Amino acid sequence: MKLDLVHDVQRAYRKLVDSLSRPGIVSDLTEEAGKLEKGNGCLPATWIMAEMLLDTEVSFKVFSERETQVTQWFKQTSYAREAEVGEADYIFVLRDAQPDDLLQALQAAKIGDLRDPHLSATLIIETESLYGGTNLRLSGPGIQSFSSAEVLMSGNWMDVRAERNAEYPLGLDCIWVDASHRLLALPRTTQVQVEEEK
Repeated sequence: MKLDLVHDVQRAYRKLVDSLSRPGIVSDLTEEAGKLEKGNGCLPATWIMAEMLLDTEVSFKVFSERETQVTQWFKQTSYAREAEVGEADYIFVLRDAQPDDLLQALQAAKIGDLRDPHLSATLIIETESLYGGTNLRLSGPGIQSFSSAEVLMSGNWMDVRAERNAEYPLGLDCIWVDASHRLLALPRTTQVQVEEEK
């Protein structure tokens, strides 16, 4: 079955909005991403995010060993323009990126300013799995007291993210996608800590 660029992408968008409004909820994009072939250098869920978010009005940056291939493909399908990491509206950090690329992206991404906090970047980050990784404790708007999540990702990305999101409403929104077509959104208002083992 082929991906319907209108209906499937709209349905995936509603799932993304749900995940952004209720941080910690893992959305399943199998119905949409499962229709895509592997290839083009990124996960099917990332492909859906690109179809959803990129157009002629925005810019993007890709971190990947196949950066040239993926960048070219995104430009051809969306007519979005490539930009340096500090200028990009959307930053894609793929699974084959260098270990420090996520930290570099978090440190360099634009966080908006007090007049235009919406002029900030959104990171789309690939991980092998949204289960079985570091246990995270989430708190903030959209979460009753706290919720839990898991991300299979190393490095001190949480500290760098917290630093960049310290002055609300400035900050970065992060969307994690995995190889099983799942999605976890961590908006800038969500506080993330490693959950202590009981």
